Amino acid sequence: MEFIGVLCLILASTTIASHFSRRIGIPAVIGQLLVGILLGNAALKWVHPDILVEDFSEIGVILLMFLAGIESDLSLLKKYFKPGMYVAILGILLPVILGTAGGTLFHISLSQSFFLGLILAATSVSISVEVLKELNVINTKEGSTILGASVVDDILVVLIVSLSMSFVGTSSSSNTSLGLMLLEQFLFFMGVFFLIRWGAPYLMELSKKLMAESSIIIVSLVLCLGMSYLADFIGLSSVIGAFFTGVAIGQTKVWQEVSHNIEAIGYAVFIPVFFVSIGLEISFVGIGSQWTLIIILTAIAIFSKLIGGFLGSKLVGFDNNSSLMVGSGMVSRGEMALIILQLGFQANMVAENYYSAFVLIILLTTLSSPFLLKYFTKKIYD
Repeated sequence: MEFIGVLCLILASTTIASHFSRRIGIPAVIGQLLVGILLGNAALKWVHPDILVEDFSEIGVILLMFLAGIESDLSLLKKYFKPGMYVAILGILLPVILGTAGGTLFHISLSQSFFLGLILAATSVSISVEVLKELNVINTKEGSTILGASVVDDILVVLIVSLSMSFVGTSSSSNTSLGLMLLEQFLFFMGVFFLIRWGAPYLMELSKKLMAESSIIIVSLVLCLGMSYLADFIGLSSVIGAFFTGVAIGQTKVWQEVSHNIEAIGYAVFIPVFFVSIGLEISFVGIGSQWTLIIILTAIAIFSKLIGGFLGSKLVGFDNNSSLMVGSGMVSRGEMALIILQLGFQANMVAENYYSAFVLIILLTTLSSPFLLKYFTKKIYD
């Protein structure tokens, strides 16, 4: 029953934090992230990232990206796929180059500095999606570019990390597993196309005929969670499966009913736990001597994504404010960077004495993204 009390504390505190955040004109998600820091290891230590918190958090980010997919305009995603590609590629190259250079500046080994660059190349738009939804600009050219770029970024970074890991392990088995993973991911995206074109419309029509309570919502949830699990199983992020399932549901006649009900489930329980979980593991113990490294690498992390998104958007004709809005939407690292950090730590590609510092860098970029995104969005759509 302890988790019930923890859940009550999280839901009550995030609701209050969201209220006061909006009252003072900042995105509600900032208040929820700060609640995580306050309740976690950095301050009160009342909430710990145990398995239930982690599971609720994982469901939260899956539902958030599922909703983003439902609300996305497929025609806009297709139209702005090209700028999304440019944004993703430049948004990977600049963090890898500058992150590697920044790491070597602080006498971190070249291999570990390169892996630091990969950590900084990861993007998690779950925070940005929340801000875009809050400002009602998710179906704009900038919002569609951010969503498209994040999917491409996610796929490319996972592939690069997998290649990096293959050099750590034995080459023959690693090359075999890498080839198998690429085949699985190709088949996955073929399945996504089938789901969007035929699968989701058929299943949603079938769910209407089921004599079960909330059958439409249950079938859509099964699709969402099933595709998320499949994406994670083949080495992609679970949010890719959730996002594309949302896009598929968004093309059906029942998308508004599904969106309304999933929003109620997600925002009432799971999504607040996700935002809180990001700050729980932060600890300021033992990093007093690393503040220079943290400040410089955080600046590199923010600058590299912001400029990468800006240049990628400018290449296809976006104006300065739109390009900066796209860049700011790519700044957040969130759970994707934390996952890659954990993989690198387990593979001895991240030194133990830098682990907490890297976690703090990821958190600081995640905290800064909503402020930047709101600022540049207001300049265009206020």
